[in-house]
Amino acid sequence: MEWLTGIRTAIEYMEEHLEDDISAQDVADRVYLSSFFLQRGFALMTGFGIGEYLRSRRLYQAALDLKETDDKIIDIALRYCYDTPESFAKAFSRFHGATPTQVRAGAPVHVFLPLKINITIQGGSQMDYKITPMFPFKVIGFQKEFDMETAYAQIPEFWDEITGKYAANVFAGNAPANPYEQAVIDYGIGEYGVCIDDLGSSRFRYLIAGKYTGGAVPEGMVVYEFPQSDWAVFNCIGPLPEALQSVNTRIFQEWLPGNPEYEICGNANIEWYDPTNKDTSDPDYRSAIWIPVKKKA
Repeated sequence: MEWLTGIRTAIEYMEEHLEDDISAQDVADRVYLSSFFLQRGFALMTGFGIGEYLRSRRLYQAALDLKETDDKIIDIALRYCYDTPESFAKAFSRFHGATPTQVRAGAPVHVFLPLKINITIQGGSQMDYKITPMFPFKVIGFQKEFDMETAYAQIPEFWDEITGKYAANVFAGNAPANPYEQAVIDYGIGEYGVCIDDLGSSRFRYLIAGKYTGGAVPEGMVVYEFPQSDWAVFNCIGPLPEALQSVNTRIFQEWLPGNPEYEICGNANIEWYDPTNKDTSDPDYRSAIWIPVKKKA
């Protein structure tokens, strides 16, 4: 599905199912997109995660029901997918700054209306990208599962953890002391950050990885194979994470909505980091985002 149409259809689907217990995966299935790509793009375009958007819309509609009907609070809580009056009251009070009883008595509410997506093309700069066909290839790395809503904060901590455990010694010029440090050297672990959407719902796998060229796989490490595909490769120059985050935002806000030829396919993407430069604060640091794409029908 064309990207902008997909985002708009996702919003329409959520609005039609505010009273149903749907997940981010259900929304992604409706628009035939990877849950990972949909959730990342939705957040970058709107400023809200899909789960956050659903919660906010439900709590606003619940406030309207309190004001406009005589329905019991427990019935309204169940209507908007809360299992207990207690969980509903806690979320409601946090969102509106008032309890359900206070809102029914006339307290003001936090207005949260349905989103409308419009794209305005601004500026004249071109994104630095190329379409590159790639044969199947494998990566190897250290894996951890993340939730979309907390990943941005937690993934840097994962990098710090893995670097401290398995890379600091060899980066200091010392000989590898165990199979994991040897793998860092042999496969260039740390050149890639790989997001894989195959868990369903709002969770995904993230690998701190390098290119796998065969050989023993240390216990606990993971090998993942990418099929043959065309990739959109977006180059980036500047300190991390700001420079790469800026490119990522532009991909979803500008490139995908305005691209007449290509659309996202697959369920994984890659962040590439310059293996020859360990100073990610360098103003000339090179990195890239790789996204699998296909030509539009």
